Amino acid sequence: MGVTTQGSPRHGVGWLATFIATVGKAVAWLTLLMVLLTFYTVVMRKGFNLGWIWLQDSVTYLHAVVFMLAAAWVVQADEHVRVDIFYCDWSVKKKALVNLLGTLLFLVPFCVFLIIVSWNYVSISWAVHEGARGAGGLPFVYVQKTLILMLPVLLLLQAVVTVTESVWTLRRPTT
Repeated sequence: MGVTTQGSPRHGVGWLATFIATVGKAVAWLTLLMVLLTFYTVVMRKGFNLGWIWLQDSVTYLHAVVFMLAAAWVVQADEHVRVDIFYCDWSVKKKALVNLLGTLLFLVPFCVFLIIVSWNYVSISWAVHEGARGAGGLPFVYVQKTLILMLPVLLLLQAVVTVTESVWTLRRPTT
């Protein structure tokens, strides 16, 4: 959804775009930790017949953090899944219009829906301080479930950036 040309100003939402990119880039590094922990877990289990549930849980937690907190950055970087058959050949203004409509008609309603349907799920988890279901698992499941709400919030912040940039692009005189 990032139609902005390289080096163009962010029109008042630059700080928001920077925040989203910073969060995304920071959590992306957790992917390396995930790979290392997975490797260690496999070596310990297969090589030494040792395994710890908390270690496997930590990989799951990290996966959730990476997926939920980096999604808005992926949208910002225009690296999300898109059917590019037509889009790739369109003009900047036509892409901006598609991004604007896509954001307003699909992304924003999806994010609002996700917040509404997951609010009770997350708040109940917080109310009971939900922990691991199995013995030896990681506690603080309620903190992990909070990521379910952070995903749509970050995507809504990115929607503000996308809408602002798309409107700016559409208003700009054609050169």
